[in-house]
Amino acid sequence: GELGEGFRIAMTGLDGGRLNIGACSLGGAQRCLDEAIGYTKDRKQFGKAIAEFQNTQFTLADMATELEAARALLYIAAAKVTDNAPDKTKFAAMAKRLATDTGSSVVDRALQLHGGYGYLQDYPIERFWRDLRVHSILEGTNQVMRMIVGRELTRS
Repeated sequence: GELGEGFRIAMTGLDGGRLNIGACSLGGAQRCLDEAIGYTKDRKQFGKAIAEFQNTQFTLADMATELEAARALLYIAAAKVTDNAPDKTKFAAMAKRLATDTGSSVVDRALQLHGGYGYLQDYPIERFWRDLRVHSILEGTNQVMRMIVGRELTRS
């Protein structure tokens, strides 16, 4: 590029990076959901698997639904970035924010479903809980993602 254009050029790569971070969050969260489903089927309390309790089923259902919604927005944003759509940056920011917040929330609930075992290194959940936390910071904090979306929505 031209002299003085480095920052602008560097910024163009952020949209793809934001999609990558979002995808990593959703992948880790999906693994934690799968672990939580397996654990709740095996863990017995009051004579039955905790997966049979309504609260557990509601929690798992919400986790799965939120993951699918975030994944759908990520696919839409990826298509916009691939097509170089005019609103690609807004959608990349929306998808990164939703995917990383959803990822952290799903992992947190998976840890909760594991009870006291959830934070032990014997289970993979504690590692995902630590690793996914940074995703809301990388490639621009989620507060910055909100600023980008808000700016794009109110631009004349």
